[in-house]
Amino acid sequence: MINAYNKPIGVIDDEEALDIVGEAVLKLWDAVDDLSRLRPAHTPDYHVTIFGSARIEENTPRYEAVKQLAAQLAAMGCHIVTGGGPGLMQAANEGASQGAPNKPEASVGIRIDLDFEQNVNDFVGRVFEHKTFFSRLHHFILRSNAFIVTSGGIGTLLELSMVWQLLQVRKLYDTPLILVGEMWHELVDWAQHYMVNNEAGLASPVDMQIPIVVDTIEDAIHLIREHHARWKEVDRQLKPTRTSPPVKPIGRTI
Repeated sequence: MINAYNKPIGVIDDEEALDIVGEAVLKLWDAVDDLSRLRPAHTPDYHVTIFGSARIEENTPRYEAVKQLAAQLAAMGCHIVTGGGPGLMQAANEGASQGAPNKPEASVGIRIDLDFEQNVNDFVGRVFEHKTFFSRLHHFILRSNAFIVTSGGIGTLLELSMVWQLLQVRKLYDTPLILVGEMWHELVDWAQHYMVNNEAGLASPVDMQIPIVVDTIEDAIHLIREHHARWKEVDRQLKPTRTSPPVKPIGRTI
């Protein structure tokens, strides 16, 4: 039997094999893209993803601050999403379990399989596991109504940058990106200086207004409270009857 390459079935060289695999992978991503569009415009629960370092120790000021942040948001009715690991991720999940002790599903962990970071922290009520950073990052986007970025390193910077760009190109909309702390003030100042305040025009001035940089967790809670109230109003209008005039959703498009 002869295939499309005029060779016997089963006889194929490495380049042709890579072409076939590459084409199959692209078709798989097309399927994933199509499935991601099935996400409802208005989510049944309001999720806040908190990004932060895995290296911050328990019982330190930064740990306690993030724990209090998550506890207050969970008490407000928010579900808290983290990477499910140690450090500030654990702080946020611990805060969520304290703020909503009877709702374990309000403390979510979206994990990545790493040799040096195997265990899900003890405060995660619902866990999702990923093999790749790409699928994990996509999951954060699909699940989140708002993002809060706390102290973190390269991984946190990656997560922040991805959300920032999706908001820039309007693949996300009306989704707060709140950065807490001096290090993020300096990052946005750096971006303003090197991307906007020069003749290259690497970014637009409006792009620098996307992340909201605040100094304290109280500032972040205030912003989430306002956004959550708008989300609840949409939720209230949608729940009595699905035949009511459509309400513009708060959310994202992928």
